[in-house]
Amino acid sequence: MTERGWGRRFEDPIKIGERVLVTLLDAGEYIAALPKKEHNAPEWQAAMEALLLVAEGGGPTTFARIGVLRALNRHYVPEFNPKGKEPHSDRRKLKRDQ
Repeated sequence: MTERGWGRRFEDPIKIGERVLVTLLDAGEYIAALPKKEHNAPEWQAAMEALLLVAEGGGPTTFARIGVLRALNRHYVPEFNPKGKEPHSDRRKLKRDQ
């Protein structure tokens, strides 16, 4: 039978600086210890909801892990390169274009 509850472990622990979140309880305590302003951010609220659903209702711990990682990386904006990929310089022509 699969383990249930807050003691369930993540498949891959979440590393936050020197701290490592190994179980659902570790992640819940980390979120609870955040400053109130940050704790009330929608991303952290969604992460906590995912933790509750996984801990109390079962399901894969990956869902809760994704929620926590999305909240941790909420300020990350990927760099957009409008130029895109460089075209291949040795591009072959189609027979119809010759």
